Amino acid sequence: MGMTISEKILAAHAGKERVEPGEIVMVDVDVNLANELSAALAIDEFLKIKGADRIVRPEQAIFVPDHFTPAKDISTAKLVQRVRQFALDQRARWFEVGRAGIEHCVLPQHGIVGPGQVIIGGDSHTTTYGALGAFSTGVGSTDVAVAWAIGQTWLRVPPTVKVTYHGTLRPWVKGKDLILYTIGQMTVDGATYMAMEFHGETLRELPMAGRFTMANMSIEAGAKNGIFHVDDVTREYLASVGHTAYTEYWSDPDAEYVAEVDIDAGAIEPQIALPSLPENSRPVSEVGDISIDQVVIGTCTNGWIEDMREAAQVLQGHRVSSHVRCIIVPGSQEVQREMVREGLMQIFMDAECIVSTSTCGPCIGGHMGVLGEHERCVSTTNRNFVGRMGARSAEIFLANPAVAAASAIAGHIAGPEEIVSRDLVPV
Repeated sequence: MGMTISEKILAAHAGKERVEPGEIVMVDVDVNLANELSAALAIDEFLKIKGADRIVRPEQAIFVPDHFTPAKDISTAKLVQRVRQFALDQRARWFEVGRAGIEHCVLPQHGIVGPGQVIIGGDSHTTTYGALGAFSTGVGSTDVAVAWAIGQTWLRVPPTVKVTYHGTLRPWVKGKDLILYTIGQMTVDGATYMAMEFHGETLRELPMAGRFTMANMSIEAGAKNGIFHVDDVTREYLASVGHTAYTEYWSDPDAEYVAEVDIDAGAIEPQIALPSLPENSRPVSEVGDISIDQVVIGTCTNGWIEDMREAAQVLQGHRVSSHVRCIIVPGSQEVQREMVREGLMQIFMDAECIVSTSTCGPCIGGHMGVLGEHERCVSTTNRNFVGRMGARSAEIFLANPAVAAASAIAGHIAGPEEIVSRDLVPV
């Protein structure tokens, strides 16, 4: 019996010829990520480890402050100060505000993550890097600390579910729609502690932005990791960011899957997930007239330059509804720089949007877009749990950037076809 891509990566990093689902292994860690929140807890645990005073592989320890950064108050400023000092003292890689952005966009853009790696991070959406053919997963702060101390972590080898997409995507349908539809079919616990392995001819034309989005949100189906095989799209992206030394792994033809899911991607319309679970997805055309108060476009799930272009295409020549605030959150400083170069910033400002610094703030209800009582928000973020973005009575609807932009203009949930001329080809 062959092995899946996830099993092969874990076996290689455990120094074993093969591993089996359910087996517990100690694996070498290539990249160990922490943001200011998970790092603060990890530092406490690291200092408790007997004999651990230095990070054993500081070049692989990455610190990206992004959740409450720029600091929203004195307490978070103190927290970031402590993490910054620890990272610098340890000679780890520290990404300061103004030179970085949101962690899950920063690491790929700086060529830090790539195929065949084992990547852990103190954030559940560390699954993002599976888009590049890596085994990448979120862990607790204690596991981050132990990996700092010994360069390894323990993992239970996950069984794999194979998800295959067939057909050609319709206009305005992107990676966000594929993953929302998939979660709708599988539910939020349908892939619990499994590897979601994405396949199919549909994905060959999907750009990296869409793949990052799908891998990012694999955790919303409960997956341990989401992973793509490397192809020419991946290789071209890796070359563009200077990541040239890597190992490609492929699932064997006789690899064993715990389940196989086939999806007719050509039949999928732009999706929207209704409150208060990502599995509550349905075509935006079936939602009806639901007024909204806020739109958030960007963050780690849809904060890539391709997402910004898609939103700008809808917003160009329009203004946001008078009772709606639209917050644009580019995933990184580099994305924001490209927005300026391409004139997207002007489009957003002319549409009367707010362009934010790169931060997780709105997504987690931390700052820069907290929802008030009974407010409704269409967001390109990854979660719409009760209380996720602010008040518990607020409602969050998840969508792709085009749907979010169209809704901002209409003042209610709307598809881009309602706003953009039908003869305009989506980006």
